[in-house]
Amino acid sequence: MSALNRVPSLMVRAGTASALTLAAVGGSVVIPGVAADAAAATPATKALKVAASKKGSPYKYGATGPGRFDCSGLTLYSFKKAGKKLPRTAAQQYNKTRHIGAGSRKAGDLVFFHSGSNVYHVGIYAGKGKIWHAPKTGDVVRLQKIWTKSVWYGRVK
Repeated sequence: MSALNRVPSLMVRAGTASALTLAAVGGSVVIPGVAADAAAATPATKALKVAASKKGSPYKYGATGPGRFDCSGLTLYSFKKAGKKLPRTAAQQYNKTRHIGAGSRKAGDLVFFHSGSNVYHVGIYAGKGKIWHAPKTGDVVRLQKIWTKSVWYGRVK
């Protein structure tokens, strides 16, 4: 949470009217760059936060948490905690998402790695070209830059 989110609303000013004045007339204060809690709490952003909270959890093939994960186990677990149901494998998850272009991707979307038409890995887009994912045996859940252009994006419905 940013320091700005912790500032009491009475201390925030919007132009020449104070937040107290705006509240009295039923208005709202908009602070650039700060999302309202309700707007920020989408299932996708909740899932992203869940995935990030699993940083350092060991990879285990077939694991769906809460302490160990494979790639699709991490996405399944994260979205389940956010109130959305996903199928088990990366390929099945790809088939259940709304496919979007790279230009439309948002934090919380799924990133599917593929070879030809074969989806072999999935992570949760964190923004700035990075994903949270469970990479492989011997590794841990971590934030990593997307390393290939052979990716597709999907938005959980």
